Amino acid sequence: MQADKFGAIAAPPRSAGTGAAMQFLRFSVGREAYVVRIEGVREILEVTQITPVPLMPGFMRGVMNLRGVVVPVVDLGVRLGFAATEVGKRTCVVVVHMRAADGSQQTLGMLVDAVHEVFKGREQDLEPVPRLGTTIAPDFIRSMVRVRDQITIELALDELVGQQTLAELIGADLRH
Repeated sequence: MQADKFGAIAAPPRSAGTGAAMQFLRFSVGREAYVVRIEGVREILEVTQITPVPLMPGFMRGVMNLRGVVVPVVDLGVRLGFAATEVGKRTCVVVVHMRAADGSQQTLGMLVDAVHEVFKGREQDLEPVPRLGTTIAPDFIRSMVRVRDQITIELALDELVGQQTLAELIGADLRH
């Protein structure tokens, strides 16, 4: 992606006509709403037993058993630079599958305060990422999405919770 003369990172090019349809999942972390593209989301779970793992950074909440598979759980609030998520009635684990650098699948859970909806969007609903004025690091933002005339941040999951990113962060934390 390239920045324009105002420092904004360009969103994917807009196509003529109505644009390709896509679906997003909207959820809250703290007081902020965020979206991710639905194709990476596998399921949304009620928070159950999360087992802490010693010597992990604060954003690694622990691991959970998902039908016999151990899945790491990232506290998205901490990872975004906010306070730790307090588990309440609406707190959920959003389970995502992502492609790792070696081509394998990575499954992990993201602890969020609440899940709100799945909605349809189009390419023309995507806006460039501003370099200033966001509550989170611009590298964590894939685009800005118009949702009922409001702008909502679309998270860049590879930058935020991708396997390589998490491995580097955990390695750096262990060295300190």
